[in-house]
Amino acid sequence: MFQILSIKGTINFLRHAVPVSILSLVLVIASLTSLATKGINWGLDFTGGTVVELEFSSRADLEALRAELTSEETQGVVIQNFGSSRDVITRLPVKEGVKSDTQVEHVMEAAIKLDPQVIQKRVEMVGPQIGKELAEQGGLAVLVALICILIYVSFRFEWRLAVGSVAALAHDVIITLGVFSLFQLDFDLTVLAGVLTVVGYSLNDTIVVFDRIRENFLKIRKGEPEEIVNKSITQTMSRTVITTGTTLVVVIALFLKGGTMIHGFATALLMGIFVGTFSSIYVASFLAIKLGINREHMMPVEIEKEGADQDALSH
Repeated sequence: MFQILSIKGTINFLRHAVPVSILSLVLVIASLTSLATKGINWGLDFTGGTVVELEFSSRADLEALRAELTSEETQGVVIQNFGSSRDVITRLPVKEGVKSDTQVEHVMEAAIKLDPQVIQKRVEMVGPQIGKELAEQGGLAVLVALICILIYVSFRFEWRLAVGSVAALAHDVIITLGVFSLFQLDFDLTVLAGVLTVVGYSLNDTIVVFDRIRENFLKIRKGEPEEIVNKSITQTMSRTVITTGTTLVVVIALFLKGGTMIHGFATALLMGIFVGTFSSIYVASFLAIKLGINREHMMPVEIEKEGADQDALSH
């Protein structure tokens, strides 16, 4: 017999569901508009180009190096510190009719003018065709992840919860991409890894809430779906706060001190954690309620045994 639990002591999270959902919809539309009009500032991983890593004997003067690299062959170069103030990474886009070796020579000539003891530590070249394939494969990876999650949650829970979880994940990905589009932040493979990490993080948060929703639907005999969902979110809130807080400490440290190579990754995670936390409540759960989730949908399906009717008649 199911234990009857009290609904007392529950925070009414869904009281704010409508205005927050409207805000989410506005953010998604704004993100899609930015993606359609401004697009994404693809990094050299996707567009192709040349990366040259340099080590100076003392603190590198980035402005002076930029002033030296003003020729047509090096137009559009991106120069950043990499790790320490002595380490510099330069990113040169593909130029039609200009060989990568020529671009590297220009960079080294400019660097030697500033510091004769400069060391060329690394040179990487990515062709435009490879970059295009990486962009296609990255987009396909996100799409396949969402489809697999939809199938998984449909089997584990119920299709209404599955639709809510996938909508929340799509919401998180679109808004994260929208931020990168709006501010034209460099989108490279590390950012793509961050977006995929956001998908996993948000899904984990949603699954925890859905597990408790299913459990409470079976335990609480009397109660509206909104009350059950509010109670479930309240019970899992301490876990959400602790998990989000500890993750944010690490991500903020990466964002501030991790260097330029993982700055995009940390930015994507920082956005995804904030957006993913409230989407688990105000997108996934609220959409499941709007789709009509109730206690009957959570009940296990009873399978009649062969011959059960005859046994009942004989008794």
